[in-house]
Amino acid sequence: MAEISVAEKKIKVTLVKSIIGTKQDHRATVRGLGLRRINHTSLLQDTPAVRGMIKKVAYLVKCEG
Repeated sequence: MAEISVAEKKIKVTLVKSIIGTKQDHRATVRGLGLRRINHTSLLQDTPAVRGMIKKVAYLVKCEG
């Protein structure tokens, strides 16, 4: 059976603060979100895992959606 894919929700995440001086695991989380440099934006699926990552580094990122 073929499943009909419903339009999945997306979250737009932007790195707004430098990762210099932050904890190593927070840097890894930012990289895991697909962010490389300040003002870099990534469009991600809205899943509990992604929301947890955003919450962990909320002081570094801005999210919309």
